[in-house]
Amino acid sequence: MIKRALLFLSLMLLPVSSALAQDAVYRPQYKYPVLDEMTKAYEARQAVRDSLRKVVDDRYAAEAKAKKDAKQSLRVDWSQVQAPQGPDDFTQLWHNPPVPQYYTGTCWAFSSVSFTESEVHRITGKQVKLSEMWVVYWEYVEKARSYLKTYGHTPVDEGSESDATLAIYTQYGAVPESAYQGVLYPDGRHDHRELIAELKGYLKWVLDSGDIDIERNLRCVRGILDRYLGPVPATFTYQGSTYDPKAFLHDVLRLDPADYVCCVSRMNAPFNTRVLLDVHDNWRRNDNYLNLSLDDFMGTINKALDMGYTMAIGGDNSEPGMDGKADKAIIPEWDIPEAYINQASREFRIENGTTGDDHGLHLVGRTQVGDDYWYLIKDSNRSSRLGKYKGYYMWRQDFIKLKMLSFTVHKDVLGDLLD
Repeated sequence: MIKRALLFLSLMLLPVSSALAQDAVYRPQYKYPVLDEMTKAYEARQAVRDSLRKVVDDRYAAEAKAKKDAKQSLRVDWSQVQAPQGPDDFTQLWHNPPVPQYYTGTCWAFSSVSFTESEVHRITGKQVKLSEMWVVYWEYVEKARSYLKTYGHTPVDEGSESDATLAIYTQYGAVPESAYQGVLYPDGRHDHRELIAELKGYLKWVLDSGDIDIERNLRCVRGILDRYLGPVPATFTYQGSTYDPKAFLHDVLRLDPADYVCCVSRMNAPFNTRVLLDVHDNWRRNDNYLNLSLDDFMGTINKALDMGYTMAIGGDNSEPGMDGKADKAIIPEWDIPEAYINQASREFRIENGTTGDDHGLHLVGRTQVGDDYWYLIKDSNRSSRLGKYKGYYMWRQDFIKLKMLSFTVHKDVLGDLLD
């Protein structure tokens, strides 16, 4: 033990310059010429393969572009159709000029707000331009509320139904466009792509994180809406007087949302009963739609126009017989002859999905050409601006009969059908 201790002590006392001292040095990276040569050969082979693939990819891309550029739409030969020449051929009921919805899915608001403007004129004689985005703002809030309450089982999308405007008026009142334009872009054009993406992202985060406090969450939702649409007013001045939105609805517009009825025509429930419109955009799951036979459905439309009432109408707009460049829509005989359009053929298309809940519009007039009724449709969608008459369509009766799912009208038009 003594010898080992002496040896350890001697080692500890060795000078640092002895052979046991170790120094660290930097050296150049090792090179592997053979492996580098193999890598260059591999890269050369890969470049050849990539160039060959690029030739093929470019060819297919060019073919796809050429196919897209050459694509044609199957449409009606309008030279063979006896039709009105333009809106001036129609007996029109009062309505404000068409306005575009631009990059939004809010046709339901533009059509139903336009409908209520016509109702205000019918009731009071006043010509008022109302705010669509006021309705849209609060509809986003209510969609967010429902989404949180149902843990994501109701959608937060841009679409809705015309009865949404009635629901928002009931809950929040109405405002003129001068009080709330709801667009902050310098060009004044509505674009909700960023808004809806941020809104959905925030609400998904709330569910994923479990941080649900609905009133606090809705304050954040309104912060998003304020940033994109602008804050909504609590009061505003109109024609020299100050109003809050509910007072404006009742005192100036003199509208009672409870006076309006939404109607459908379906075979899956008894006629003249109240039913659910079972579509995605009916996120409220409103089951108070009056189910009419197809004869009553069409008869009510004509009766309304005869009485001086317009209506909001909604349904399918993706048919080859609907042509924005021609400003017209019909059901061509090579689709289904009009004589075969009945309750069953209509139901068949709803059931198999070829008639869908695509679009909301405002029906504002009618005329007759030969044996056919034609209807003047005010439209906010982009396709209605392809033709000569911007914001208008002319629809033949068969298109409404087969492809329109619902309409909203004043209860006075329905008469005995409400009993």
